[in-house]
Amino acid sequence: MKLYGREFPTPLLWVYASGVAEDVGVVVRARAVGGAWVYQDVQRGRVLFPCGDAKAAGERVDSVLKGRLFPATW
Repeated sequence: MKLYGREFPTPLLWVYASGVAEDVGVVVRARAVGGAWVYQDVQRGRVLFPCGDAKAAGERVDSVLKGRLFPATW
């Protein structure tokens, strides 16, 4: 789900666990950090992965979602 509007200063992307628990997700944005672009978890402020490798970034987001869905197993 893309989030745009005055209340969001930069475009955000809501990535969620479709079909399992759609209320479990991560809000991601692209941001310049130290001269490089990275994907960032907006809610926690941590860098997820450098931009440029969408597959690896997707795998990192997947691991974040698994940790939120099944906290006792991670």
